[in-house]
Amino acid sequence: MAKDRSEPEFDRELSDLPQELRWREWMRRIEAVLFASASPVPREDLVRIVGQATSVDLLIEDLAADLEGRAFEIAMVAGGWMFRTRSVYAPAIRSAADVGDQLLDLNEFDVAILAAIAYHQPITRDGLKDIFGKEIGRDLIGRLHAHGLIGTGPRAPRRGAPYTFVTTDAFLAAFGLESLRDLPDPEQLNDAGLAASA
Repeated sequence: MAKDRSEPEFDRELSDLPQELRWREWMRRIEAVLFASASPVPREDLVRIVGQATSVDLLIEDLAADLEGRAFEIAMVAGGWMFRTRSVYAPAIRSAADVGDQLLDLNEFDVAILAAIAYHQPITRDGLKDIFGKEIGRDLIGRLHAHGLIGTGPRAPRRGAPYTFVTTDAFLAAFGLESLRDLPDPEQLNDAGLAASA
């Protein structure tokens, strides 16, 4: 005879609790989900753990206020929320912890290639060559891909159907962007002298 391994039905509404305790429990649920997740958690996932008529945005605001003065914060990146350490503590983390595997270790040219991909995606290696005036090596593309910062986009609709490249959610998270709309305006980069030059 098989055991019934089904879990009890998840109580989203918590109607047996007073309103103040219900709100606090919903905040703790969101905190637990964000803590357990290695990637940004989208709104639609958080909606499934709170009451039907409850505002996830207000719960996030209250949770962020609770975290004020702590070493970490809630950040909106890549279309979802995640915990991240406040930047002021980065030197302490680098001094005390072995984070070598987690550092991206990108040079200036790597970042310029990422920016070109972000602004012109989907883009082929030939498209990158047109921007930078030189061949972009497969090893550089492979390194950015290995870091999870870029992925393969649709094949270009021309002879040979070359691969195109696009940025990923890991790119957004690495640079603290909610979406590609948060990229600086290209004209502002030009004015600041930060645009890629050939």
